[in-house]
Amino acid sequence: MNGMDRKEIMEAVEAGVRALNSLREAQSKLDSARNWGIFDMLGGGMISSAIKHSKLDDARRCMEKAQWELQSFGRELQDVALPSVEIDGFLTFADFFLDGFLADFMVQRHINETRSQIDNAIRQVETILYRLRQML
Repeated sequence: MNGMDRKEIMEAVEAGVRALNSLREAQSKLDSARNWGIFDMLGGGMISSAIKHSKLDDARRCMEKAQWELQSFGRELQDVALPSVEIDGFLTFADFFLDGFLADFMVQRHINETRSQIDNAIRQVETILYRLRQML
């Protein structure tokens, strides 16, 4: 392996680590939103609903950052001939501004689905990082 190959692999690893950190931060924010969502569904009232939506906004910002980091990781992977991480809109997040149990249930379900997608992305990034590190 020449110095250029090693440099490209290291750049891909660094981009992957940034993507992984962003995904884990989004995961944490979704966990917080999910917890507030459960409290809201159990009758938490307007304050818990407002906190839940604030937590969802935090999660959305983190997911946008994670999406950007994943795209950057994908570009770096092209330099080392490894398959890119597919991000087929899995970080898309809908807004639900209605209140009431049905809307809260829909938000909770969406949080859980998005959380599952982030878990899958984390596993994909970890697998690719493992493969990259084996190449060093």
